Order: sequence, then C-alpha cells, then structure tokens
Amino acid sequence: MNTPFVHRNLPRLLLQARESVMAHTRPSLREHDLSDQQWRVLRVLGEHGAVETGRVAREAFILGPSLTGMLARMERDGLVRRSRDPEDQRRTVIEATAQGKKLARRLSSTIEAHYAWLEQSLGKAKLEQLYALLDELITLEQPS
Repeated sequence: MNTPFVHRNLPRLLLQARESVMAHTRPSLREHDLSDQQWRVLRVLGEHGAVETGRVAREAFILGPSLTGMLARMERDGLVRRSRDPEDQRRTVIEATAQGKKLARRLSSTIEAHYAWLEQSLGKAKLEQLYALLDELITLEQPS
C-alpha cells in the first residue's frame, strides 16, 4: 500500500545532509578521540567561552544526563573545567581548558577547510541561502 505523502521526507533529508557533512569531519574527530557530541561541546565553548551547563546542553543538542557523564570524561581528559557560577552557586559553568582550546583550534582549521570547499562547490550565494533557509526553518518551527 502506498502512503498519501506528497512532500519529500524533510527530517530524513536533513539527517542525510548532516551525515554527509559529518563524514568529512568524523575522521579528524576520531584522530583526537572525540565523539561528535564532545566536538559540539567544544564548539559551543569555543564560540561563547565559559557557558552554563544548561546552555551547553541546549546549543549542543545533548540531553542533561548524557551531558553530565560526557563532561566528567572531558574533564578527566583535561579538555574542560567545571566550576560553580559565581552569581548563582546552584548552576555549573563549563569552560574549555588550554588543552581543549588548542584541540578546538586544530580541528577548526580542518573543518573550516571543508566549509571553504563547500562554499567553492556550491557558490557563496547558495551556501548563504542554505544557511538563511535553515535559520528560517528553525525559527518557523519554534514553539510559540
């Protein structure tokens, strides 16, 4: 029996696009014993500096319980440091250590080279259009 779907499967296409992009990134991550999720944490910290745990979870798309264990391992490996928020002792703040920042810088050059290749292959206008459409979709689908 055929289903009455008219439109292409957007969630599947987005996942497929993510996996295609990550196929270029994962080998570099694995060389440094990083998971995709650990890289997302380092990327968030690289973009924002010291960040409250909840914000890391939201921006890296990692559930709280999973993030707790991951941060413990990353702290053990010398990549991040956890401390109490000086303004609210109930909250924990995460920041990358010097080692974590160095690793993020090293990986960012490889990742940025891939983005440059994407820009060259698609064209700057198309890549900017893709970013704009994704931003618009994300905004549109946010709960009111």
